Amino acid sequence: RYWDLYDPARIELASNPYPPKDAPEYALTTSGELRNYVGMPAEGPIPNDLARTLKHGYYASISYTDAQIGKLLDELDRLDLRKNTIVILWGDHGWKLGEHGQWCKHSNVENDTNAPLLLSAPAMKHAGTRTDALVEFVDIYPTLADLAGLSLPEHLEGNSFKPVVENPKRKWKRAAFSQYPRPRLMGYSMRTVRYRFTAWLDRADPSRVDAVELYDHQADPQENVNIAKQPAHAQLVKGLLAQLRQGWRGVRTELASSAAR
Repeated sequence: RYWDLYDPARIELASNPYPPKDAPEYALTTSGELRNYVGMPAEGPIPNDLARTLKHGYYASISYTDAQIGKLLDELDRLDLRKNTIVILWGDHGWKLGEHGQWCKHSNVENDTNAPLLLSAPAMKHAGTRTDALVEFVDIYPTLADLAGLSLPEHLEGNSFKPVVENPKRKWKRAAFSQYPRPRLMGYSMRTVRYRFTAWLDRADPSRVDAVELYDHQADPQENVNIAKQPAHAQLVKGLLAQLRQGWRGVRTELASSAAR
């Protein structure tokens, strides 16, 4: 019945079925995960009819999951537990559905690293509100502990985003981090409010940068053109690389300074 919720004739294919211009060849994969399934072509592009079927199944699975979440929330209401229960829902990664000519995950592009995150806590002042604040999976534990009134150990890399729950429009992290490897290289990726910046570093010698990617989400939200090599962005690349190397420690320092002011 979840399959029947969707009309296959209305399912649109990805509008950018090609790799980002000027990105390193290894930035993407050959969609190997998908090709392990029965009926998938061993190589080459996914035919349009099959692509629509795959997206159809993806949409159906999302609706099925949504229905199960509804059952859980209904039971919390039936047991009168909602008033003292924190609920958080997140996905472990994003998912390409033909974007950049790719399927599944295993890369550092926005499609793979941007995941859902929803939180409901008792007495929320801004229930149902969206925020543009950057948060990460490492923030989930400190946030839940903070909301529950538990003390936080010092070694955590994440930060409680309880202040964002209390004020969704407040200034927050300047960057969120992710990474995914390739043979001999590690791709360290950083998402700021405007940019995605990825540096491919030699695993044996992280001081050696093999390639960089820079996408301007203000002008290019689908990440179709890597502008890192353009001379006009040389200083920007230098600054973002320095920020990337500071990592979560730099973010922690900035948040602490902001809270102190």
